[in-house]
Formats: sequence, C-alpha cells, structure tokens
Amino acid sequence: MEKVQFKDLGLIDYKKAWDYQEQLFKANVDLKLEARRNNTEPATTQHHLLFCEHPHVYTLGKSGKKEHLLITDDFLAQINATYYKINRGGDITYHGPGQLVAYPILDLDFFFNDIHKYLRYLEEAVILTLAEYGLKGTRSSGETGVWLDTDTPQARKICAMGVKCSRWVTMHGIGFNINTDMSYFNHIVPCGIQNKAVTSLQQELGQAVEMTEVKDKLKSHLSKLFDFQLV
Repeated sequence: MEKVQFKDLGLIDYKKAWDYQEQLFKANVDLKLEARRNNTEPATTQHHLLFCEHPHVYTLGKSGKKEHLLITDDFLAQINATYYKINRGGDITYHGPGQLVAYPILDLDFFFNDIHKYLRYLEEAVILTLAEYGLKGTRSSGETGVWLDTDTPQARKICAMGVKCSRWVTMHGIGFNINTDMSYFNHIVPCGIQNKAVTSLQQELGQAVEMTEVKDKLKSHLSKLFDFQLV
C-alpha cells in the first residue's frame, strides 16, 4: 500500500498554494527524469494530498476562455478577488472560503496509468461523501466534476475538477462547495458551461456543515478508492 503525505494548509493564498504544489510536483518529475536518463530503477517519488481553502479567486484552465470571467479587473478588486490563468485542464472556476480544495500530487505509476480512471476516482470520492449526507451525486456525460439532478432542468454542480498530469505525476484537483458564498459564481460562466446552476452542501442541506467532518469523510473515501495510507 502506498503512503501519501497529508497536509492541511488551512486558508492559504492561491498563488502560494500553487507554488507549493509546483515544488512538490517538480521534485517528483525531476526524480523520474533522472532515473530515466541514468537507466536506473523507478524513482522513489513521494505522494502528497493537500487540503486547503483559498481567499476569493478565479482560475482559468488551459482550455478556458477569458470572456467566461464576466467582470472587470476593477470589479475584481471591489469584491476582494484575484484572477489567475493556470496550467490545469478545464475552463474557469471559483475558489473561496467555505470551499474544500483538494490537491493530490500522486505518481500514478504506483497506482494505474489511466488519467480518465484517476478523474473518475476523484469524482467517486465526492459522490460517496455526498451520500453520507443523503445526497445523490452523479456524473454528467462529457463533463468532469460532480452534479446533482443531472439531465434534469434542476441540474447543478457541487464539485468542479481540473488536473494536470506529466510523467504520470498529478497536480491541481477539486473544488468541493461546502459552506461557499455562492454569489461569487454569478461573475463567471462556471467551467464554461452555460445555463446550469452551481450549489453547495450548505445550500442543499439548509444549514452550515462542519468542514472538519467533510474533510475526514473525503480523506477516508480517497484512501479506500486509491488504496493508499495517509501519513
């Protein structure tokens, strides 16, 4: 069973967390490149799982369109939000206080070499977590993330997802709306998807949810699905 270093970064600036991710990601990729150059045994990479929340921020993935941010730079400043174009897949999304962000930095050579399976496992961990609150999370055909009431007029997204993978090392991850201020989603076309709503666990249950409890549930489901041990 693989061991994964877990760290809860708390509320952390997006760029600071991104730089930290990049550092861990690059260390693993560099180890693998060196092993390949020297024709040695597979590199002893380190797996990581980071949990955090971010101050208000909008991030745009490689396939995204800047026009999906519906506000000006001046208005961004007014609502105390920042904006970054980043190197993950996907379009635009929002992160903010009350949203659980999970960044797995895994070497998939030690799990499975299948990025689609990896994304489905991340979704499944959220779906299983939602089930513990009596909610039926589902997938939406052709779209990553986790939804409620898919394929109905009431379809709404509760968890967005975007990852990067190089040399089978992953970074970035998921944004799971727990006690999120949903008004910030009014300023974007979430994930580039028109005419579909977003929601949060708090909104669905009608009350705030203990974040620590959600973190424990999500950690447990990720550990079981990937068959790793958090240390």
